[in-house]
Amino acid sequence: MSGWNFADVWEVVAAQVPDAPALVHADRRISWAALDRRANGVAAAMLAAGAAEQDKVAQYLFNAPEYIESMYAAFKAGLVPINTNYRYQDDELVYLWDNADCTVVVFHGTFTPTIERIRDRVPRVTTWLWVDDGEGDCPDWAAPYEDAAASGTAEAVQGPWGRTGDQLLMTYTGGTTGMPKGVMWRQDDLFRNLVSQMNPAYRDAPEEDLALVRTQVVQPGPIGMAACPLMHGTGLYTQLIILSLGGSSVTLTSRRFDVIEMFDTIEREKVNQIAIVGDTFGKPMLKVLDEYPDRWDLSSLYLVASSGVMWSEPVKQGLLKHHPGMLLVDVFSSSEAVGMGQSVSSAGGASETASFRLGENTVVITDDGRRVEPGSGDVGRVAVGGFQPIGYYKDPEKTAATFIEFEGRRYSCPGDYARVEADGTLTLLGRGSVVINTGGEKVYPEEVEEVLKTYPGVRDAVVVGVPDDRFGEVVTAVVEVGPGDPVPAQDLITFVRGKLAAYKSPKTVLTIDTIGRAPNGKVDYKRLKAFAADAAGGA
Repeated sequence: MSGWNFADVWEVVAAQVPDAPALVHADRRISWAALDRRANGVAAAMLAAGAAEQDKVAQYLFNAPEYIESMYAAFKAGLVPINTNYRYQDDELVYLWDNADCTVVVFHGTFTPTIERIRDRVPRVTTWLWVDDGEGDCPDWAAPYEDAAASGTAEAVQGPWGRTGDQLLMTYTGGTTGMPKGVMWRQDDLFRNLVSQMNPAYRDAPEEDLALVRTQVVQPGPIGMAACPLMHGTGLYTQLIILSLGGSSVTLTSRRFDVIEMFDTIEREKVNQIAIVGDTFGKPMLKVLDEYPDRWDLSSLYLVASSGVMWSEPVKQGLLKHHPGMLLVDVFSSSEAVGMGQSVSSAGGASETASFRLGENTVVITDDGRRVEPGSGDVGRVAVGGFQPIGYYKDPEKTAATFIEFEGRRYSCPGDYARVEADGTLTLLGRGSVVINTGGEKVYPEEVEEVLKTYPGVRDAVVVGVPDDRFGEVVTAVVEVGPGDPVPAQDLITFVRGKLAAYKSPKTVLTIDTIGRAPNGKVDYKRLKAFAADAAGGA
């Protein structure tokens, strides 16, 4: 056997705790037995439609039970689930599904008009499963997802090729040129990396051991909630852990972060663990708790995990004043490098913002190939070994640049720079590139710049991130315009929003006499970022 497969594990969980809740979404409660049957139905429908081994299944969905169900179905059938950012515009979706070689798309009904505009541009997609969300009828080119799910039985479904730990899950993340790239995780590596965080026995087992699962799952497990989108690793990976432990995954009904709904749901469902994205979530949470300090019983909540954007220590301590029994875990990870470090805050102790304890398989490597020693003052790139992805889909060059050999071991090294302090903690310095991290979303300037430069009157444009208390950074455009060519800022922002996802559009547009490119066309991003920050400070 080549290793752990999520479908094999979850089928055992369903047999162990069939009546326990697996998925909860407002008044929808899906037991483990029902989840297993429904996933069998969807898996059978995809196979009957002609899906081949390791075909790609895109999940174009908001948080809902169908997200996990369709992923489970793909695992059962030996297919590859891939995330789809529901904020993407037409061209971005076409690029993603074409790059991933998608053949199946599971989508919420509200996205039907978008798909109808681009369907002829993604000819590889032959199966469309429509999830009813009250937004119109199922189009004639799609099949109702619910019909497939309701047809499932308790008989396990799998493709004629069977299942192995080598079969993939792919997580698409931003690329250094602005185009997303697919991070390829063997299920065995992802399972061992994630689930062993809660139960080391799974990491140490030499091969998939379903008898071990039976001894570990003897009663319902923890209740988790992805308050952030399942389409991002922070939300999804935490729920993969919860479900593999026999627990249940709770999702919120609002399609925008609703703090009141979140706290109401935590109290009602007695949620134990939630996943958020730094201050983007933490600050609104603290504001509401300060306004309504006695409104909710949050005693069931013992863990809040965050990744993807800065989570400042003052916000953490403010949250702990309202519920001292929690552990707040700030995880330093990315889709292609899980487990680089973490920072834990509790009522009895605080950690510095952006200070992380090194993971057990983590090293920091200088640009000239030396290991950064604690307290040396040297700066290097953070690299994590152990169970990590096999690379980027169809991109050997980026794979070779990110997944490196060091001291005889393989590491994932996505480009985060840091110092190692004398006490062994990491002080993060940021990406070596000019990527902008805004509210947990990565924005790569070149992609936005190219759109800006197509607007009439814009001669040149550079996009930088300006520090922001809530979002970490906000996207700011610095544009050079021709004489007598007024370019209203709001018009430019609206123009970009029509081409790209809203989070990529500038929040502020600044004009400058000249971008000042070097003869080779390169831009001094540091200078322009300082210019934008100064302008923001004086606003």
